[in-house]
Amino acid sequence: MANKNLLVELGTEELPPKALRKLAVAFKDGFTNELKKADLSFSSVEWYATPRRLALKVIGLSEKQPDKSVEIKGPSVQVAFKDGQPTQVGQAWAKAQGIELSQAETITTPKGEWLVYRTVKSGQNTVSLIADFVKTALGALPIPKLMHWGSKRELFVRPVHTLTMLFGNELIPGSILGLESSRTIRGHRFMGESEFEINSADEYPEILETKGMVIADYERRKKMIVDAITKQAKDLNGTADMDEDLIEEVTSLVEYPVLMTAKFEEKFLAVPAEALVHTMKGDQKYFPVYRDGKLLPNFIFISNIISKNPEMVISGNERVVRPRLADAEFFYNTDKKKTLQSRFESLKTILFQKQLGSLADKSEIVAEVATEIANKIGANPEYAKRAGLLSKCDLMTNMVMEFTDTQGIMGMHYARIDGEPEEVALAMNEQYMPRFSGDSLPSNKVSCAVSIAEKITTLTGIFGINQIPKGDKDPFGLRRASIGVIRIAIEKELNLDIRPLIEFAAKLYADKLTNTNVVNDVVEYILGRFKAYYQESGIGADIVQSVLATGVTNLFDFDKRIKAVEKFKTLNEAESLAASNKRVGNILAKAEGNPAFNESLLKEEAEIALYKAMSDISATTAQFYNAGNYTDALSTLSSLKEPVDNFFDKVMVNCEDAAVKNNRLALLRQLRDMFTHIADISLIQK
Repeated sequence: MANKNLLVELGTEELPPKALRKLAVAFKDGFTNELKKADLSFSSVEWYATPRRLALKVIGLSEKQPDKSVEIKGPSVQVAFKDGQPTQVGQAWAKAQGIELSQAETITTPKGEWLVYRTVKSGQNTVSLIADFVKTALGALPIPKLMHWGSKRELFVRPVHTLTMLFGNELIPGSILGLESSRTIRGHRFMGESEFEINSADEYPEILETKGMVIADYERRKKMIVDAITKQAKDLNGTADMDEDLIEEVTSLVEYPVLMTAKFEEKFLAVPAEALVHTMKGDQKYFPVYRDGKLLPNFIFISNIISKNPEMVISGNERVVRPRLADAEFFYNTDKKKTLQSRFESLKTILFQKQLGSLADKSEIVAEVATEIANKIGANPEYAKRAGLLSKCDLMTNMVMEFTDTQGIMGMHYARIDGEPEEVALAMNEQYMPRFSGDSLPSNKVSCAVSIAEKITTLTGIFGINQIPKGDKDPFGLRRASIGVIRIAIEKELNLDIRPLIEFAAKLYADKLTNTNVVNDVVEYILGRFKAYYQESGIGADIVQSVLATGVTNLFDFDKRIKAVEKFKTLNEAESLAASNKRVGNILAKAEGNPAFNESLLKEEAEIALYKAMSDISATTAQFYNAGNYTDALSTLSSLKEPVDNFFDKVMVNCEDAAVKNNRLALLRQLRDMFTHIADISLIQK
């Protein structure tokens, strides 16, 4: 059976750049899945994507499905025949299979004899299957909003213009999204041949580049862009800001990348670099260049065309960006005329949330909570309070109103201009850290205090009015805030209990909160994020659950327990001790009262040995507990494996003597307490 290459290309209007990779990969994955379900063999599937096309090339695809032996089970012999004659049921089944009843075989099962028809099902030709596979794969693309165009009823993310399906040299017929498959593909919008014919799947993507001036290979196009920017920045004795998201977006905006370099007036460098960079990257898709950490008056951009007059393209881009930079300069100079503190009053006009009050109200609570945190973690409480009060004042500046992504950053710059302490200025920006997964954390304890306070205040307020996130909806970013609190506390090793902080914040909100269970709800919500936090580290949910069972709400302490249980789980004794703890828990759950332990009531050698083993290590484990050294504490407790196993092998807990029985229960309660001081290891799974 010969193998050939398959090409599928859908020509479209410009696809959404931020979704292009996702669409292309989903198309490939969906189509590959269809090939596998059809049992069609192939070597590999390659995906291509440009602003105006999605394409797949399947290498070494078989021409036909393999033939398959099938066994079709029919009715029982007893039902198919009566008095040796075929029944209506038997004849109907045979007719459905296209055979005479005499052609069926008989098999014997524990439930009796049954009819069966064995045959070979011929595989279908690949060409007859492809169109349906393409339809299925396109229909499953992650497109949030479909559109239709002209008078057509078909729906897709953008209007479609061409459809090409080739199997080797053979054109595969089929109609998809209102288009008939043809050999016509479109080149670049402005260069090369606008349309041309392709004879074979083997010619793709090379023919598209030579005739159509289109680089269809997304990864190759991206590498061309990265390499060109890197080289150009080096020629400028600098380093380009190649933000990964921006590189992806630019790759998705061009079909034939051409690098160009432009300049802006050096006077604009007096404006904080972040504001200039924001407009260059966000609005214009330019790549700023730095030297020794300082912004240069140069920027790199990628054009989608080889221009006959590149100087005009460069000057045109310089003219476009200048008004934006001039706006930033104007806003910056205007904002400097007022202090951040002078803007606090205007925060009273901006709602944080209708039931919770204004941004000024929130800032005052953040300031108090930040002060409380600062006192607990050894940060300067005055700086923390000051930073909390000023934390939202930059939202009232012209710069942030125009360039919203600069909030916090501009607060930092304006605080420095106002002569605020450097830790206060840094906290203006770092209050929002971490902004996303993997983002940097606040650099000092004052910033940590303000960042945690900001997040705790938001969580307490929103939960306090019963606006709990549901499903994917999380308008106040409470999941991100919770993970942020966890990361800061753990990675900065802050000895901080969140429960009293939440209680403190709830009191500050006073009668604005309507949820009487707000403290428990917020604590439970934050702790519930631990599973996601540890998932990347490969720490199982059972380990997290074992620590959650203790009710500990000091996040750094929680992490130390997690690490201790993770290591304990690798010990040879772990499985047996986990099982024993589960057994102890079940026994104690059925016990009544809380009898005191009396050493003189110990009778059996095994229970005496267990008590002695526990007594021998109690002082050592207590020291480890007090020092937060849970790893060594659990390692020490692992020495109890043999005496615990021996106890359960030889001692009957529920004996007839009530005093002895209660004493043994008291001993087991002491044993369980020694372990559950750290975690409920009975929840650990193999």
